[in-house]
Amino acid sequence: EVALRLVADKLGKRWGQPVIVDNRPGASGFIAIEAVKRAAPDGHDLLQMDNAQMAAQPFLFKKLPYDLLRDFEPVTPILRNYFFVTVPVGSSFKTMGDLVASAKAAPDKVNYGSWFIGSPGHIGAAMLESATSTRMTHVPYKEMSQLYVAVGNKEVDWAFGSAASAGAMQRAGRTLYLAVAAPTRVAGFADVPTVAESGGPAGFELSAWTALLAPKGTPKAVVEKIQKDVAAVLAEPDVKDKYATMYYEPFSLNSAQFLQQLRTDSQRYGETIKRLNISLD
Repeated sequence: EVALRLVADKLGKRWGQPVIVDNRPGASGFIAIEAVKRAAPDGHDLLQMDNAQMAAQPFLFKKLPYDLLRDFEPVTPILRNYFFVTVPVGSSFKTMGDLVASAKAAPDKVNYGSWFIGSPGHIGAAMLESATSTRMTHVPYKEMSQLYVAVGNKEVDWAFGSAASAGAMQRAGRTLYLAVAAPTRVAGFADVPTVAESGGPAGFELSAWTALLAPKGTPKAVVEKIQKDVAAVLAEPDVKDKYATMYYEPFSLNSAQFLQQLRTDSQRYGETIKRLNISLD
């Protein structure tokens, strides 16, 4: 939300009118989604969604109160961050190669935690199993904070976590980042190898990204103007610096690139969720 307010303030200055962030939590985001779905398609109301909501929810819920591409126009992503493989300090896993070898040697013996069934951490770990032909045991927690304390206490062998969510335990010296699920090493963590560099599967990525969408029928010219203005804001040095302190990278795409990214994520999430056979309704 802080990251979105930063963009909103900058857009307000550019457009000469206030841009308000209206936080409507609850019901897996459905309350906010429904409000924007019903809004006039004039560019005055935009919806923020993350890639798990966009790419995973259609497979996790049998009955969704919306159809993403039928009800909304993709505008642009605004930020992205990659997930780290987090292990307790003193873990027997020194590399991703060690983790994969252990999981291969003893199916279901290695366990990992996530912040709920169907969460990106759960789906990401299932993608890792698929990429390495291994089987591990999933331990879901009720809250993110509980999860990383559990990793630090060696209740679970590992978990995926972002620098924001898993950072407190890592900075406290209770957990370590074994690797990052990114195509290259990420800013601020130059000493953390990628999954591939650490002996894991090549090209393995797991990221969270957040985007803006407009109600269906918003004129193309309006969508394009918002997209270009957001891209300009994200390129400003002070925005980049503030994002870096939150462990985000500015991430802007045009509508066609956004759709392609969404298709890629939807395919990966969809295949994994079908294999896991989970439903949240």
